[in-house]
Amino acid sequence: MTSGFMSFGKRSRLAWPLGLLCAAAYWSAAAAADGKAAGPSEALFLVQIIILVIVGRLLGEAMVRSGQPSIMGQIIGGILLGPSVFGLLAPGAQAALFPDGDAQKAMADAVAQLGILFLLLLAGMETDLGLALRLRRAAAGVSLTGIILPFALGFALGELVPAALLPDPDARLVTSLFLGTALSISSVKIVASVVREMDFMRRNAGQLIVASAIIDDTVGWVIIAVTFSLAQSGQVDLTTLAKSVIGTVAFMALSFTVGRRIVFEVIRWTNDKFKSDLPVLSAIIAIMGAMAIITNAIGVHTVLGAFVAGILVGQSPILTKQIEGQLRGLTTALFMPVFFGLTGLSTDLSVLGNPSIALLAVGLIVIASVGKFAGAFAGAKFSGFNNAEAIALGCGMNARGSTEVIVASIGLSVGVLDERLFSVIVAMAVVTTMAMPRHSVGR
Repeated sequence: MTSGFMSFGKRSRLAWPLGLLCAAAYWSAAAAADGKAAGPSEALFLVQIIILVIVGRLLGEAMVRSGQPSIMGQIIGGILLGPSVFGLLAPGAQAALFPDGDAQKAMADAVAQLGILFLLLLAGMETDLGLALRLRRAAAGVSLTGIILPFALGFALGELVPAALLPDPDARLVTSLFLGTALSISSVKIVASVVREMDFMRRNAGQLIVASAIIDDTVGWVIIAVTFSLAQSGQVDLTTLAKSVIGTVAFMALSFTVGRRIVFEVIRWTNDKFKSDLPVLSAIIAIMGAMAIITNAIGVHTVLGAFVAGILVGQSPILTKQIEGQLRGLTTALFMPVFFGLTGLSTDLSVLGNPSIALLAVGLIVIASVGKFAGAFAGAKFSGFNNAEAIALGCGMNARGSTEVIVASIGLSVGVLDERLFSVIVAMAVVTTMAMPRHSVGR
């Protein structure tokens, strides 16, 4: 009797977010019917944020308890709230809760775009360059072969995709570059968390997996920055490519020399001189914003500036666990569920009903998994690791998660991916991450 009452209590506690969702949808539909929702609504914006945070938190918790990354729950939550599920069950309510109007969408999208920068800032802060440098020879081999092979396969797939499936057939080359990049990068955050969960970090292979993922991430964001520049110009020519590459190399060189000292001094000066609450946190956000603006000014994506800012901030000698925890708390509680939830909302799995797109999705998943595994396995064997360690490296480097989702979001925003290709890449990221054999990594 007691257990039944407790079970009922748990169900009741989980039911109130669903009730809030239904009430919000009803309110939104009524407002639209009365003509009150003609322009952007602040109240509807708040309802959207609250729903995304609650659903993302609940499903993220469920994923963590089942041994999966929480962002998978946040993405799946967005898919459930989007046209794939909620839109089929209650199309009117779904359209009222998440209308297609540009002005309304821009409010939530602004939070999501800021969330991308915070995600990359945190990724940079968690990047252990010391580990990557210590294992640079083996890690570089595993990382580069693990990037080159799936990138080549993804690029080839993009070149073979029928023109009818491309948003702009004239920009096929840039779309192919985005597909190659989406298939080739690992998520260092998920890789590191899996290695820690399996208590594998004390082994050489475990450290090599993380070090390789660090190089993967760093190289990947540089590739994305250059590809974004090509996408903005609408064509691939030597002038645009040279400008992007030279600008990126100059930015990286200045950041890790002069910029490193400036970042250290700004954080130290802020910590010593300010008496108000959380001054260092404000300084870190300002540094991130400034470096993102610089990368935008040289024609590459702001994510590179945020990522490099995170690396430099993470190396600051006075950065404390408390400050890092405050930044992680803000990102985890607000920006992550909103960004990944909106990513799920933009994913329409009904496109998989088209045999051509379903075949493309299967091909993408197979190429992503086999290409990454084979590349990392070959790199490990070239570095002298035995078969068991090479298999562990291949499995470990197959974790994608947030990285591919961010790449796909950038591709969608600049028009080199449409909703169909975007949905296929998100589905690939979810499937490859959730199918990753975690226990084999730890053996």
